[in-house]
Amino acid sequence: MKKIFRTTKRLISKIGLPPGTPVYMGEREREKIKISVIDYDPQNVTQKEISQIKECCSYQDKETVTWINIDGIHEAEVIKHIGKDFNLHPLTMEDIMNPGQRPKVEQFDHYIFIVLKMLSYEEEEKKVTEEQVSLILGKNYVLSFQEKEGDVFNPVRERIHHDLGRIRKSGSDYLAYSLTDVVVDHYFLILEKLGDKVEHLEESLTGGQDDKMLQQIHSLKREMILLRRSVWPLREMINSLERLESSLIQKETLRFFRDVYDHTIQVIDTIETYRDMIFSLHDTYLSTISNRMNEVMKVLTIIATIFIPLTFIAGIYGMNFELMPELKWPFGYFAVLGVMALVALVMVIYFKKKKWL
Repeated sequence: MKKIFRTTKRLISKIGLPPGTPVYMGEREREKIKISVIDYDPQNVTQKEISQIKECCSYQDKETVTWINIDGIHEAEVIKHIGKDFNLHPLTMEDIMNPGQRPKVEQFDHYIFIVLKMLSYEEEEKKVTEEQVSLILGKNYVLSFQEKEGDVFNPVRERIHHDLGRIRKSGSDYLAYSLTDVVVDHYFLILEKLGDKVEHLEESLTGGQDDKMLQQIHSLKREMILLRRSVWPLREMINSLERLESSLIQKETLRFFRDVYDHTIQVIDTIETYRDMIFSLHDTYLSTISNRMNEVMKVLTIIATIFIPLTFIAGIYGMNFELMPELKWPFGYFAVLGVMALVALVMVIYFKKKKWL
């Protein structure tokens, strides 16, 4: 929620600017933008980092397939330079620099623009983080823009370097599919982590309440909202991608995108299941707290009920009238204590018989 509020404030600062103005809407990063290139064909593969942005332009006319990955979108001049070299629409560059985009696909004359949400699990902080990934699918190249360094694309890099599967024998459309597929498959790892959290909370709930349990339940709720917001539009995006009539995507590759669509549906079903379980845990937690409170109130009510007649007896003999017959009796004090104890014992036996104790 804090990230949404910060993004909204930055969007307000953009009011009045012309459409297509590239303004970075995310968290300001101090690191320099890092550009890496993987160029390959069925026989060879090369990988290197680029220091000069103008070197990117030389790859768009090659017969090989080129994957250019840009880590960092906070420098508008760099994004403008890349957009000019690859003839990207100004609205595309604006969306690339705005990490608050929903997953979507847009078709242009010579490229397809894809927006995804890449999720990762921070082991130290025990929470799910979100990052926007923008893909530009061209004739023989794919541009990927990330907010910061570090991603889930290492399996794709390994397949390219070791010539595993069909990726080296296919075109840039299959590379775009592979990047999309690994992002969606990583959702299952996130769901596994959250599933472990849900199971742990269930065990804790049955074993006894923890003061931090309600906070953990609300934290899980927020993470499920984050997942839901990232995955639901993704289903629509992949479905739209399947229906695109573009020469950039081969019919054979469309079959693989349908498989990604199936994975997306499976992720959504799992999210909805976990979401229902978390709401059930929340209701169970509140019911357990209420039951504990009722038990405490029952005990206190029984104690108060027992002391009501005892207080009545003590009140009578506390009136200090001179003609009270028991005041001069040597065994009066012990007799009153005995009567009070007998009354309390009778009431306890009655409560037990009624199963109130």
